Amino acid sequence: MDVSMSFSQDMDDEYEKLIRRMNPPRVVIDNDSCKNATVIRVDSANEYGILLEVVQILTDLNLTITKAYISSDGGWFMDVFNVTDQDGNKVTDEVVLDYIQKSLGPEACFSTPMRTIGVTPSTDSTVIELTGCDRPGLLSELTAVLTHLRCSVLNAEVWTHNTRAAAVMQRGSRIKNLLRNVLKGSNTPREAKTVLSHGEVHTDRRLHQMMFEDRDYEHRAVVDDDSSIQDERQRPDVCVDNWLDKDYSVVTVRCKDRPKLLFDTVCTLTDMQYVVFHGSVDTEGTEAYQEYYVRHIDGSPVKSEAEKQRVIQCLEAAINRRVSEGLKLELCTTDRVGLLSNVTRIFRENSLTVTRAEVKTKGGKALNTFYVSDASGYSIDAKTIDSIRQTIGQTILKVKNNPEEQQQRQKPPSQDSPTRFLFGGLFKSKSFVNFGLVRSYS
Repeated sequence: MDVSMSFSQDMDDEYEKLIRRMNPPRVVIDNDSCKNATVIRVDSANEYGILLEVVQILTDLNLTITKAYISSDGGWFMDVFNVTDQDGNKVTDEVVLDYIQKSLGPEACFSTPMRTIGVTPSTDSTVIELTGCDRPGLLSELTAVLTHLRCSVLNAEVWTHNTRAAAVMQRGSRIKNLLRNVLKGSNTPREAKTVLSHGEVHTDRRLHQMMFEDRDYEHRAVVDDDSSIQDERQRPDVCVDNWLDKDYSVVTVRCKDRPKLLFDTVCTLTDMQYVVFHGSVDTEGTEAYQEYYVRHIDGSPVKSEAEKQRVIQCLEAAINRRVSEGLKLELCTTDRVGLLSNVTRIFRENSLTVTRAEVKTKGGKALNTFYVSDASGYSIDAKTIDSIRQTIGQTILKVKNNPEEQQQRQKPPSQDSPTRFLFGGLFKSKSFVNFGLVRSYS
């Protein structure tokens, strides 16, 4: 049976390679037709997961996709993306443009998306994947264990959503059981999970997959009535309707725009085994609108109310996971063992919660980003930030936005609230005002 399945997969791979050789992908990069964005057109033979792979390549270059038009009905994939750099300008860097051509054009060698999309070549490093229940001091405890074992973290990213936490760290040792014990805590009702693997994975893709497998979209934080009303108003607006004449399900998303939003939604639809046949993406001011015409991989639209609600919940979770409320702090200094543990301990001692963290090392330098908020629910006191910067170093830790500009919370914090976590925080955005809708074509 295994031999038969392996032979079938090999035949599928060879067939896909033949199709790509007969119909090589074509990429056109146009900096003239649009006034304020670079237009990238991608035409190629269609295959499951190719939309995610294209979007992933663009977002990994830190490009912002301001508009997109998607069409992949039949055997051909034809998409148009309007992109800008991080400063909102056209993409003019020849190195970046050449990389796009080579990654998406005829020279590209796409792996079979069903099995390897998002996976980068293996290296000698060890990847630690962690999922578990969020609680006060969790990040500090995890990094303390690594420091005790003299393990430095080369790269890491931590997400939280609905009382659950997930992290992907590049480093390792014989520490799997120790880290799992830290994640379990003393009163955790659900099992923590720790996975060690050699080589690298696409961090953002894996974090989405890990939290999806952990069913974070089902967890609802327990908050007071006022917070519940506020969160309902600020939730992304996700709708799923069936277009019976064409056997499509139409998925629409309205929410506050941010970097990598398109990647997050397409990644989730792909992980749920839905195929996007047509779609459009548009941004107006700070708001984003996305519309997808999808079918399940088996060719059927959404079949039931339960399936519809699951799609809505999963897309809401995908959008919220990467949203970070609070103050953004950037740390840049010489890397050393124990640095991350010391910094997170100082945050905890000053009653700051970390809602998201990105850890990188390059050329012996630690380049870390933390999104923090006050554990009590109030805005962060500027004196607290000044004290932390004096302890860590004024030139080492920098504030990227003013704490006085954060949204004030007038109500006192509720006692023993399970949402006041080190990894706490839910999506907050402004209401949708004068939002322009863009319809897709078929």
